[in-house]
Amino acid sequence: MNAAFDLATLAPLAAAMLGTGVAAGIMAGLLGVGGGIVIVPVLFHILTGMGVEEGLRMHMAVGTSLATIIPTSISSAHSHWKRGGVDTALLRSWGVPIFLGVLLGAAISLVVSGQVLTGVFAAVALVVAANMALRPDGWTVRESLPTGAAKYGLGGLIGTFSTLMGIGGGTLSVPILSACNFPIRRAVGTASAIGLIIAVPGAASFVWNGLNAADLPPFSLGYVNLLGFTLIVPATVLAAPLGAKIAHAIPTGLLRKAFALFLFVTALRMIYELAV
Repeated sequence: MNAAFDLATLAPLAAAMLGTGVAAGIMAGLLGVGGGIVIVPVLFHILTGMGVEEGLRMHMAVGTSLATIIPTSISSAHSHWKRGGVDTALLRSWGVPIFLGVLLGAAISLVVSGQVLTGVFAAVALVVAANMALRPDGWTVRESLPTGAAKYGLGGLIGTFSTLMGIGGGTLSVPILSACNFPIRRAVGTASAIGLIIAVPGAASFVWNGLNAADLPPFSLGYVNLLGFTLIVPATVLAAPLGAKIAHAIPTGLLRKAFALFLFVTALRMIYELAV
């Protein structure tokens, strides 16, 4: 057995994975941000602590995160669906552009280094954190979503960057929809369904891209770590409906700002590790 998985380290590793799953599930259901925005940085630091090669860490974190988002999105979207919080018309119009964006993101991830993926995650996380912390409630840019090519382009960008970051799409789609005067609760519910469109092909591509990679951690299928998947998924699935329930019961402004602080610190730490 690899030293990183001996009995002395397996228990705390399992506890960290389960805790990550609970936090990711609640955030997915509550804010529609997708569990990946929590899972990716935590997995990145766990893999760093395990001594996984620098060039593999971010690919493994992103690929594993995308895999865990599949059941989370199903659970969260179902909870929002029952409350009438999923906009099926938007899903139909955005589905193909998002899917094509996922394919583009997967192709890019095949040729760029782990450091590039880390930089992309950190940069976008800083933008998302600023938006969460500074955007006034009710602030909008437009009265509605753009139409035509602009609308489809937004979907494509969401798919591309979400795949590169290992996130479910809500992190990007919720602020975009909110800025276009889309009702916040409906944006959150729809984002949970968008996560499924991103996670299924995204995870499959990271499995395929990593099948021949050398020095993968134990229990890995391509760039998806099955141990992390197995430990995180049950906690995430169980916690997502709780987050959705809370989202329909309390204002989320304070929690949004606290989560923005978490993203800000995480992004700065990743940038620091790239610089040293």
